[in-house]
Amino acid sequence: MLNQPMMEKLLAMRLQGMVEGLKAQEQDRTINELSFLERLSLLVDQQWTWRENQALARRLKAAKLRGPACVEDIDYRAARGLDKTVVRALAKDSAWVRNHENIFVLGPTGVGKSFIASALAQKACRDGYSALYLRAAALLRELALARADGSLRNFLARLGRIDVLVIDDWAMAPLNENERREVWEICEDRYQTRSTVLTSQLPVSRWHEQIGDPTIADGILDRLVHNAHRIEMRGESMRKKRNSPQDEKKE
Repeated sequence: MLNQPMMEKLLAMRLQGMVEGLKAQEQDRTINELSFLERLSLLVDQQWTWRENQALARRLKAAKLRGPACVEDIDYRAARGLDKTVVRALAKDSAWVRNHENIFVLGPTGVGKSFIASALAQKACRDGYSALYLRAAALLRELALARADGSLRNFLARLGRIDVLVIDDWAMAPLNENERREVWEICEDRYQTRSTVLTSQLPVSRWHEQIGDPTIADGILDRLVHNAHRIEMRGESMRKKRNSPQDEKKE
């Protein structure tokens, strides 16, 4: 049996992975064939993996992504104009995050824009970056609440520290004066230091009129469009296809 005081000390030092590794070694009849350093190396690797998994779990929880989206589950078979080469290049090592580039996912409702955006953000989390998913309407509500209770500066600063900010359903409604100034501040804080992913049913050419004030709109779009990748999707709603009578008969 393992030495209980030793295990307690390892747990007190938050070396849970090493404790699990020791338990596994105790059950392995061939472990004595390894040298002390080889066994120690295995324990260090297991502790490292445990810590990495814990950190990833925290990042994913904080990101609040929409559903269990991941790049490996993206369906390229549906006719929706999704370029596998482009998406896979972005997902490969999340270099777009390292280079502080933005991504626009554009297309009609139901084609899977939110899933693509969340999947790319989830891959960024797996590559060590922080992320946060917000619907545009929810972001504007959060800004209004923060403005009302005096915590706006802190909220904007928190958004500015997030590596990947996903704003879903962007430009669905015109912005009022406070909203566009605060969105401008978000874009200014993140410009060339962080990455933003926007999904929208409207083409980029329509965003200017939705923002409203021409000067602020120019400033926002200049910061967003610079170094931005565009994923343009088309086709019918995948939700409608899944709920079609033909699909029901197949099931």
